[in-house]
Amino acid sequence: MPEFKAKQQGKGVPKLLSSHRECLSPEKPFYRLTKRDVMHSPFWVCLDLFDSFHLIPPPSLPVASQTIEKSYVAPGVRCIQIREGRVRGALFLPPGGGPFPGVIDMFGGIGGLLEFRASLLASRGFAALALAYFAYEDLPSFLAEVDLEYFEEAAELLLKHPKVGGTGVGIVSVCKGAEIALAMATFLPQITATVCINGTNAMNGTGLRYRDLHIEPIPYQFEHLRLTDIGLFELFHAVADTQTEGHQDSILPVEKAKGKILFIVGESDRNYNSKAYAEESMERMRRYGKKHCTLLSYPGAGHLIEPPGSPFCRYSRNPFFDQPLMWGGEAQPHAAAQEHSWREIQKFLWQHLGPSGSSKL
Repeated sequence: MPEFKAKQQGKGVPKLLSSHRECLSPEKPFYRLTKRDVMHSPFWVCLDLFDSFHLIPPPSLPVASQTIEKSYVAPGVRCIQIREGRVRGALFLPPGGGPFPGVIDMFGGIGGLLEFRASLLASRGFAALALAYFAYEDLPSFLAEVDLEYFEEAAELLLKHPKVGGTGVGIVSVCKGAEIALAMATFLPQITATVCINGTNAMNGTGLRYRDLHIEPIPYQFEHLRLTDIGLFELFHAVADTQTEGHQDSILPVEKAKGKILFIVGESDRNYNSKAYAEESMERMRRYGKKHCTLLSYPGAGHLIEPPGSPFCRYSRNPFFDQPLMWGGEAQPHAAAQEHSWREIQKFLWQHLGPSGSSKL
């Protein structure tokens, strides 16, 4: 499959109208707006229209106002809390008898359980398992090592569910979750389609263990951690160059992957050099004669590429760092990347998981 370069105003990428109010901003600085209770309450967004963009001092009343409701589950979507064996998470099932394509949904280094993307996937016809893997319930509070057998157990659990069809499952993942997802695609035969959003191509910071296999991690170089003028940590330079001598054994042998892989990267990501990592994986595939991966690269987009409607977040707090983290990106191209990539993710999953490449778009 060919590499796809998504330009801000390129074919198929939505062009956003210019605005003096570029994005939603948190009332508390450095906080990220994330929907937690997806089943019982929507987001209510109030839109106010003023007759001027000069809002200092702000006018007393808007010319017009409209409140819109953003729901995260379609009518009939069910949520089942998963506590089977070691696996912890939440399974979202579309309405109807199925069977449905199964997808594992994973986030990154904040830990815990985030459900909003899985609920949106279920609303579009996928049986989506929001998977926790640390800092949740009785799981380890800190990710000291990636035990790939835990993720294999989750894939088997999803495949065995009576409402999940097919012989394999998909993954949608971001950040550290994308690194783990790439390892799953590499070593687990159950993985048919993998979406890696702004991840790396090697084990970084945490090693990997799978049966008799052990991959030592590339250590983080915290001496290269940068502090911006406004007090933000930038991890970009603390993640070591995978091409450095001595790091080769930590690179994931993606040429072993049986399923399809879609890399999605923001070119203004300030957490990882995610575009370079994706390109290294693509080049490694080419060297081994493999063509089952695709790259979507978005100029101006940052690290946290999420479904449309998720407010742009340039920086936010992380429970494992004393200072907020810089994610990067600019509001309008980032929003465009979210809209375009969300459609492409669904197409990719339906093509490789659905019956005969079906689509619900």
